[in-house]
Amino acid sequence: MTQQVPTLDIRRFATDKDNFVAEIGKAYTEFGFCGISGHGISDDVVAETYTAIKQFFALPNEVKAKYHLPGQGGARGYTGFGVEKAKDSKHPDLKEFWHVGRELDGPAPHPSLYPNVWPTEVPGFKEATYRLYSELEKLGNRVLEALALFLGQPQQYFADKVNFGNSILRPIHYPPIQDTSTQSIRAGQHEDINLITLLVGSNEAGLEILRRDGSWLPVTTIEGTIVVNIGDMLQRLTNHVLPSTTHRVVNPAGMAAGEPRYSIPFFMHPNPDFVIETLPSCISDERPNRYPEPINSNDYLMQRLEEIGLLKKNGK
Repeated sequence: MTQQVPTLDIRRFATDKDNFVAEIGKAYTEFGFCGISGHGISDDVVAETYTAIKQFFALPNEVKAKYHLPGQGGARGYTGFGVEKAKDSKHPDLKEFWHVGRELDGPAPHPSLYPNVWPTEVPGFKEATYRLYSELEKLGNRVLEALALFLGQPQQYFADKVNFGNSILRPIHYPPIQDTSTQSIRAGQHEDINLITLLVGSNEAGLEILRRDGSWLPVTTIEGTIVVNIGDMLQRLTNHVLPSTTHRVVNPAGMAAGEPRYSIPFFMHPNPDFVIETLPSCISDERPNRYPEPINSNDYLMQRLEEIGLLKKNGK
């Protein structure tokens, strides 16, 4: 039987809470990944966003480049092809992307919460992408509620720790691969930085996760499923009770290499001033604390952005 990442219907969290929490905890402790169905995000919301981002990525490079904002580590706007790389990789990823952040009603509570920038060439881009941002954030909060219970915390444990999170919607374009002999791949093996990642477009081939035995498992889901995985911040907070699993996006073989690929991950971050300090419930004699020194989440983010090439050591 082929091993697959589990898929759970999140509607069961309201009707069968104890069993759902146990099952989602098992999925994450085993895989670090879980498919979420029954999430209520309409196909129309997703389709409108795909339409908008495809229109943007089809613009001339010089037009897209207008929306690159230096000195922010790619926090908002456009990041061009071949800029980001996986940590410890010598080869840049074969992708370009856009970052949508949180829209604020008043002054930013932290300087890292930059204002968004929007491409004027694509009507409806802001409305489509931010609608999806908001829907994925709601879903992420529900997943975090279930994980809080699994970790022995109150259901609302994360609520006041992510309400001003520097969360990011990242529409990605992987262009057709012109040189099939390249050593770069669409996304080199890596772990995500944040608490959890919610991936729209997970039914497209290419995403693979690294199993405990060192082999790669393709992640395939039915259309409409959103794949949610654990990031390094949550791994650190939970002392590896919830593992951040290495994953990659491989280049397709044959004719498929000439086709573009699009995906839309939502990276859910804690508030920038949140201190990542190991949960006492995740420390035991059998599981000693791997991280005795706490770290501010924004400092952790800046360190990691340097490692993946989005931020230089002088902060530019």
